[in-house]
Amino acid sequence: MFSKLKYFIAESWLLLVSSFLFGLLIAVADAAWSAKIAQNKAEKLSGLMTSLVSDANSFEIAIKEANLPGNGGQTVKTDIYKALDKQGNCAGFAFIAAGTGFADKIELVIAVDARCEKLFGFNVLSSNETPGFGDKMKNAIFSNQFKGAPTGKLELIKIGDAGKIDNEIVAISGATVTSTAVINIFNKSIKSVKEQLQQKGLITGNGG
Repeated sequence: MFSKLKYFIAESWLLLVSSFLFGLLIAVADAAWSAKIAQNKAEKLSGLMTSLVSDANSFEIAIKEANLPGNGGQTVKTDIYKALDKQGNCAGFAFIAAGTGFADKIELVIAVDARCEKLFGFNVLSSNETPGFGDKMKNAIFSNQFKGAPTGKLELIKIGDAGKIDNEIVAISGATVTSTAVINIFNKSIKSVKEQLQQKGLITGNGG
């Protein structure tokens, strides 16, 4: 009986030590990779913002942790970046906005001009939309419709001229849910961003 108890204690001790060491290794690895992941995301964000604001020489945070509308009446926090040209003048603003697509969460990098009157467009930061359908939001035939469009409310239409730049956006064929999600992300976020930029006195002019 004593030998069995001694064996049980010995085996339990080994299990506890092994579990502790394994957990410690996971924590160390997670800490190491988290910093790298955050750095990669920051570098990707910088590249996506730069490609949207052609005159941008650098970016600085204009409003830290601004509140944007999320799903179910919730709010999400995101930084609003101010793009500066080579002379240090405001060339526009950029920020991350998210919403629920067909398959999963969609994260977009959206940019507007210095008056927040005109869209510079968007780039996809992250998405798991269906290949060949929802992921076509990255294609120029869809995304180019946003370049130069007004920052007022956008409307999704099924049939129209995708080359015409206005507030009407022609949906992706076979991906109405994804198209609707992108429009909703724009309509929810732009209104809020414009209001917060106005409140901070960061918009030149009346901001549309």
